[in-house]
Amino acid sequence: MLAARRLSDLIGMIYDCAIEPDRWPRTIAEICETIGCLSGLLVLVDLRRPQLRLAYTWGLTSKWERRFLSYSDSLPGFYARAFSKALCADGEPLVLSSVVSGAYAESAYADLTRPEGISEAMQTVVLRAAGRLAVFGANRHESTGKLSDDERNVMRLLVPHIRRAVAISDLLDVKSIEIATLAATLDSFNAGILVVGDGSHILHANRAARDMMSKREPIAAVNGALAVRDAQAGAEIANAIELARADEATIGANGIGVALRSEGAAVAHVLPLARGELRTRLAPQAAAAVFITQPVDAPPQELGAIAANYGLTPAEARMLACVASGATVGEAAEMLDISANTAKTHLAHIFSKIGVTRQADLIALINRIVPPVHRPGN
Repeated sequence: MLAARRLSDLIGMIYDCAIEPDRWPRTIAEICETIGCLSGLLVLVDLRRPQLRLAYTWGLTSKWERRFLSYSDSLPGFYARAFSKALCADGEPLVLSSVVSGAYAESAYADLTRPEGISEAMQTVVLRAAGRLAVFGANRHESTGKLSDDERNVMRLLVPHIRRAVAISDLLDVKSIEIATLAATLDSFNAGILVVGDGSHILHANRAARDMMSKREPIAAVNGALAVRDAQAGAEIANAIELARADEATIGANGIGVALRSEGAAVAHVLPLARGELRTRLAPQAAAAVFITQPVDAPPQELGAIAANYGLTPAEARMLACVASGATVGEAAEMLDISANTAKTHLAHIFSKIGVTRQADLIALINRIVPPVHRPGN
């Protein structure tokens, strides 16, 4: 089992990556070494325009990376099937050899594993957006045997924190935040950003957040503390801030993509700041940073937050995920194991609640709300 101190150290390194993304390769190395893997990667998959991009890697040769990217025309289809919500829940590590099928897929898998001596390739969805995935991967060398349940459990513990760091670093879309110019840097973002201490007390709010609070939509300041109109969302954010202050290792998925149920379909992400050498230097008295995004900000929120904002039922939310991945109504019906008529009914309800009349308009709206995952160097 992973020692509590080591788990805490890894989580701290992951959260530092949200502020300084260049730390990802070293953090991937630490995660992989902890679970006995020889290499790792954070890969971005576009499911609608067959394309793969390596965001960050560790332990992989340039030759392997070129070979991996040469499969950009075919592997996204494999990812779409293997990592569909129907087959693989978010945060659940998937050993790729267990889902490889078909001669071509098997030859691609062999081409990417055998030359490197990889016995198992374990990958996990860390961000699911409209037609796009961000996937964290760790590769085991044949000399060290198979991955155990303990090692899969370590990944299950880490994935919520990786999801949060990927979502926030994508939202910020910067190489790093310079400590000396923190206030000016935060003011440059369209998203509302608040640095909060104990009891959600506001220590700093950027220009966008101040504008939101002046309008009291979707957030407000009450006696100097962050307040949210929707009681359920407010309680979830307050709980995430308290967990961040007390012990960030326990925060899990709390405070990721919280739907504020506001007029602007706003979403909140909470980033712990009370631990870690980098983050404590940014704001020494802070417990957390809260990021408030709206569709006009083009945030990297998950489809679940969109579903919550528009009051979709669980069945309608599943239909929305299928449509967002580019599936037709018939394909969605097959994926969800429902009749075509039921799928059409779900889609009609989605149109009515979101306020569109065509599938193309729905996709366009999702793309405005959920942009492509940030690609370093672009």
